[in-house]
Amino acid sequence: MSDSQSVSVETRTESKAYLGWVMFILVLVYTFNFVDRSIISILAIPIQQELGVSDTMIGVMRGVAFALFYSVLGVPVAWMADRHNRVWIIAAALAAWSAMTAVCGMAGNAVQLFFARMGVGVGEAGGIAPSYSIIADYFPPNKRATALAIFSLGIPIGSAVGIVYGGVMATVYGWRMAFIVIGAVGIILAPLFLFTIREPARGRYDAKPVEAKPKSVTILQVFNLLRTKKSFWLISFGAASSSIMGYGVFAWIPAFLVRSFGDELPAFLSFLPGWMIPAGASNLLYAAYFFSVIMLIGGVVGIFMGGFIADKIGGKNKSVYVLVPAIAFLITVPFYMTATLTNSLGTLFVILMFPVALSLAWLGPVISSIQHMVPPNMRATSTAIFLLINNFLGLALGDVLLGGMSDLLRGRFGDESLRYSILCGTVFYLLAAILFFLAAKPLKKDWIG
Repeated sequence: MSDSQSVSVETRTESKAYLGWVMFILVLVYTFNFVDRSIISILAIPIQQELGVSDTMIGVMRGVAFALFYSVLGVPVAWMADRHNRVWIIAAALAAWSAMTAVCGMAGNAVQLFFARMGVGVGEAGGIAPSYSIIADYFPPNKRATALAIFSLGIPIGSAVGIVYGGVMATVYGWRMAFIVIGAVGIILAPLFLFTIREPARGRYDAKPVEAKPKSVTILQVFNLLRTKKSFWLISFGAASSSIMGYGVFAWIPAFLVRSFGDELPAFLSFLPGWMIPAGASNLLYAAYFFSVIMLIGGVVGIFMGGFIADKIGGKNKSVYVLVPAIAFLITVPFYMTATLTNSLGTLFVILMFPVALSLAWLGPVISSIQHMVPPNMRATSTAIFLLINNFLGLALGDVLLGGMSDLLRGRFGDESLRYSILCGTVFYLLAAILFFLAAKPLKKDWIG
């Protein structure tokens, strides 16, 4: 179906039930996106044991291998989404990354796993930017930050599910089966998405009418427009700075828990019912339960509140859309320092909720800001350029930087090296806060929607 065809049937206002289904299925797809990403975090320990790789190398496989094509290919795929049917593109991407996730379970060595993770990144390159664009055309400007925040709940939900799922599967069936099963389920989900979501008319809620067939633009034209938007670059590099720490710490927290707290985990979680602890369960599974609860509660609260607050108080002052994340990043640092340095699992559990929530509060406000800097026929491409910067720096570098720092500190701190690696990484949140504060003034001028 072409865009012009889809526009002609999408001029009506959808029911609340249908809009609810759109958000549900988009969140579900995004959840699978992060399940496929996050399971390798909890599976890192058995993968390292079987394949014999260092912290630095596991960081390369999780971060660089995935981000290399995920970041770069996201731009041309998003350019296609600005010209063609976004629903078809997302469905194809879902099927592709799910298939490559299953292939990860068949890897015989570190090199094969590296290329399989690269394949997952190729598939996921077509998922996020087109989804943002679809949401912008289903929800009016004063509700977009909230809608985008709800969509972003796929991050903590997917991460929590992936961590627990990976821990249980690794315990019962082995790490390979964890990849194969979740990949197969994702392939089944793709046609459900394709045949139940309609392509919305582009720019339907924008003040300036949009042509039935959007004017074709090139990637260079989008880049040249963004080049004039100072706030875009400050926001992009600010988000990338936060993501260096965010992606890195979320990837390494399970290993940190196992190494630094070890046998304390089963005692702390002794209240769990027997059916949740399979025979032969290791500390890895307990770490999965521990961190998944923190990720789910903290992530959901932080992401939703960030978007809700920005929409509530940002109507007349657009700078709020970057000031909310900037303040959140500043407050994140002392919480992470306290959580990292404590030797009490109970204190860690409570304190870690706060930086997880605060570090994810930027998603709704920032993505909404990016959507409002360009015309509707440039939204997916501009978002992909933002994600290129954010993920190429954050996703590619965060994991391997914390892993590499852990290897460097291992001679001095032994198994505690990850604790101090995470502590050093908090400097990136301070840098992110500074860049977001600087973006507040130019954002008012750059906002066009």
